[in-house]
Amino acid sequence: MTVLRRNERAAESAHATMSQAAEFRAGHAAIVGRPNVGKSTLLNRLVGQKISITSRKPQTTRHRICGIVNTPRAQCAFVDTPGFQSGGSNALRGMMNRSVTRTLAEVDVVVLVVVAARFTAEDERVAELLPKAVPVLIAANKVDRLARRSQLLPYIDALQRRLTPHAIVPISAQTGHQVDTLLREIEAHLPAQPPLYPPDQMTDRDERFFAAEFIREKIFRLLGDELPYAAAVSIERFAHKGKLRSIHATIHVDKPSHKAIVIGQGGERLKVIASSARKDMEALYGDKIFLQVWVKVRRGWADDAAQLRRFGYE
Repeated sequence: MTVLRRNERAAESAHATMSQAAEFRAGHAAIVGRPNVGKSTLLNRLVGQKISITSRKPQTTRHRICGIVNTPRAQCAFVDTPGFQSGGSNALRGMMNRSVTRTLAEVDVVVLVVVAARFTAEDERVAELLPKAVPVLIAANKVDRLARRSQLLPYIDALQRRLTPHAIVPISAQTGHQVDTLLREIEAHLPAQPPLYPPDQMTDRDERFFAAEFIREKIFRLLGDELPYAAAVSIERFAHKGKLRSIHATIHVDKPSHKAIVIGQGGERLKVIASSARKDMEALYGDKIFLQVWVKVRRGWADDAAQLRRFGYE
C-alpha cells in the first residue's frame, strides 16, 4: 500500500511553493518531549492535516510518524515521537523509548516541546537524551493557557541558562500562535540541499496505518478512564475500489472484562468508536468508508515482542 499523499490541488500548490529559493534547505526535525505536552497537536498544525492522533492521555502516540511540510524556502520532514516513558517497564514501553532514541540519532534538528512556565523532572530526563551535535529548539507550548503572560520572560530566561538551546519560541499548537515563527527557526537550521520527498507526499505512513490509529484514538477518548492503555488495533483487511474503501479491523484487549467495556451495553460503545473513526477516515481519504470492527482478547500483548511487531511497533 502506498504512502498517504496530498490531493491533486494541494500537490500542485506544494510543487509551486517549493520554488527558486536562493538556498533551499531540507531535512528531518524530531518533535520530542514528555507525554502530553502537545507534540502530536503541533505536528498536525504544521502539516495542516490530522495525521497524528491526540487525546489527554499519556501513551496516545505510540509510533514514530513523519509529516512533511513544504515552504518556498525549505522542505521539513517532522518526526513525531512517543513521549519518553518512565516508570514501569514492559515490551511496549521499551519499544516506544527505543523509537525516541533512534529518531534523535537520525535527525538534523530537535524540537523539544515543553509546557510554557513549567519544567518538570520528566522534562529534564528528556532533555538529558538530546544529542549534543544537533541544534535544539524549544517550543514552549500552551501559552494560551497562561493566567499571566508576565510568567514567560523569567521562564524563558531560566530555560535558556539551563539548556542553552538555539532558540526558544512560545507557541500554542492548539491555536497556531507563533507556529510560523517556530517553523522559520527550524528551517534556518536544516542543511542546504534539494527536497528529500516528492511535493505531493504528506507522510511516510500508509492508509492502513491511519485506519488503525483513528480507531485507537476513539478508544482513548471514549474509554480513557476505564481502559487506559490495554488496547491495540490491527487492520485485517483494507480494500480500495473506486470511491469506496472496505476496512475490517480488530481491537485487541488484555482481559475479557476489557472486551465488555469496549463493546458496551448492546454494542453501543463499539458503534460509537467505529462511527467516529469512520468520519475521520473519510475526511482524510476523501472517499466513503465501510468499516467493520471486532474485539478480541489477547492476553499479555503489551509484553509480547512478536505481537507488538504484528501491530506495527518497531
